[in-house]
Amino acid sequence: MKKPSPLPILFIIVFVDLLGFGMVMPLMARYARELGAPVEYIGLLFTGYSAMQFIFAPLWGRLSDRIGRRPVLLFSIVLSAVAFFLSGLSRTFLALLLTRLFAGGATANIAIAQAYVADVTAPEDRARGMGIIGAAFGLGFVLGPPIGGLLAGLHLGAPFFGAAALSLLNGVAAYFILPEPHQRKEGAHPQVRRLEELRLAFARPGFARLLIFYFLMVFAFSAMESTFTLLAADRYGLSDRQVGYVFGFMGVVMVIVQGGLVGRLARRFGEVVMLGTGAGLMVVGLGTLPYAGGVPGLLAACVPLAVGQGFAQPAVTSLISRLAAQEAQGGSLGIGQSVAAMGRIVGPESGTYSFKQSVAWPYLGGAAVMLAATIIGWTIKAPPRQRGA
Repeated sequence: MKKPSPLPILFIIVFVDLLGFGMVMPLMARYARELGAPVEYIGLLFTGYSAMQFIFAPLWGRLSDRIGRRPVLLFSIVLSAVAFFLSGLSRTFLALLLTRLFAGGATANIAIAQAYVADVTAPEDRARGMGIIGAAFGLGFVLGPPIGGLLAGLHLGAPFFGAAALSLLNGVAAYFILPEPHQRKEGAHPQVRRLEELRLAFARPGFARLLIFYFLMVFAFSAMESTFTLLAADRYGLSDRQVGYVFGFMGVVMVIVQGGLVGRLARRFGEVVMLGTGAGLMVVGLGTLPYAGGVPGLLAACVPLAVGQGFAQPAVTSLISRLAAQEAQGGSLGIGQSVAAMGRIVGPESGTYSFKQSVAWPYLGGAAVMLAATIIGWTIKAPPRQRGA
């Protein structure tokens, strides 16, 4: 009798994890300002978090290759709860910054979840599995900000305490319902030379180009995210709450795409087509955002951006997984998360700096970056599909 897939359980765990993350992220800048942080220092909360992820994500991934996905994921969820709780207790900007650095270094939930998907899916189903993780990610960001906003009405620290409680409950639930992937139970790869396996992964055709694509995509998207509120206010007259609705709209589109379309389209056309098409759609979305004319046009411009991101994100992680050796899934996907973190380090600063020069520059620049990514994406060759491999 065929065992039920653990992917629905993993979806719930990732969704709850990202729900807590979505509750606090939109309020981070306001919280820092309340603690007396100068505006020019607030960005350190985001770049510092991403920098720590850049350093530690591959280490957590390799540890999960060695001792198993489940214990590392559970430990990471508990550490997330601790980080949220400490952030809520912060009474100075320095304390808040230190807690965010701790959170970035201690948590690697997405990379481990992606490695888990790689363990329990056949290569031809991997994009669908990665899409499920992306849908959980998007849904968390759709529902998290409104919940965080409600809790912030009580106290600015309340969303952090709420996220901590949610993470702790998530860890307890995961302990009882999330199994270890079958491959890891059997210890199929007990002695593995990690650096050698990763060297071989980089030697595979397309792996380095895939990481370049990933960096460019995250760079362009994060530059947009860091300035979108300013664009929406200056050019379209939207309030902070209305901007939240726009992000929620984009999140809904990505959930629909990643949860319902990616698997079927990837099976029919392959990840490379998804990669190139998604990048091309992002070119269109980014290039038209500053020139949409009004709110209806702005929403229309957000559609190709969200669909493109919804296509490209699971495709790139699926290809990273398929190009890596089976026994180095965690380490390889951790490197992918580090590359993404690097994009989130430099993207926001580049976006805000160029926004000072011209409102349109972050978006036109992002469109140009994604045009280069589109060209790179179409040159990547997917490995042959081998069912069950």
